Amino acid sequence: MNTIDTVTIGIVSISDRASSGVYEDKGLPALKDWLGRAICNPIHFMPRLIADEQATISATLIELVDAGCSLILTTGGTGPAKRDVTPEATLAIAHKEMPGFGEQMRRISLAFVPTAILSRQVAVIRDQSLIINLPGQPRAIQETLEGLKDEKGQSVVPGIFAAVPYCIDLIGGPYIETHPEVCKAFRPKSAVRN
Repeated sequence: MNTIDTVTIGIVSISDRASSGVYEDKGLPALKDWLGRAICNPIHFMPRLIADEQATISATLIELVDAGCSLILTTGGTGPAKRDVTPEATLAIAHKEMPGFGEQMRRISLAFVPTAILSRQVAVIRDQSLIINLPGQPRAIQETLEGLKDEKGQSVVPGIFAAVPYCIDLIGGPYIETHPEVCKAFRPKSAVRN
């Protein structure tokens, strides 16, 4: 019998106004909700709510990597506005860039809004952690993670999370299993545990 690994996930909401209490943060609850529905493994969340400050973002990401997070998802700060510095902060601490994640997120979002081309989400690897910048809106978070489905619930455009478990396998992280009705993880046959 296989034991299911606990997965430690850093979730980071980046917002000047939410971090200073001007309004309620919606990013962290959206991430917890979706990940809780999608992942079969027990999850240990490490949440952070921080301001749009490049040095703070980079330091937070390094802290979460060093704390053993195999996956870190950020939300917010990826547009073209002057205060949007999440991609720069993420790239500054990267060991490897994973451009396919950002390309796919923009592809999914373009099905909904033409301004998706303004998003600058990136994904990187640092040590044994995969770090992905997600959009700021809860609905866009779900759409990019889960992908586009038709009226029967069949996948039309795969979400980015389908590739996350295998990526984490490849960098030496825990074996993540997903609920296929939310997001079916893809692995080559040789990488699937029975």
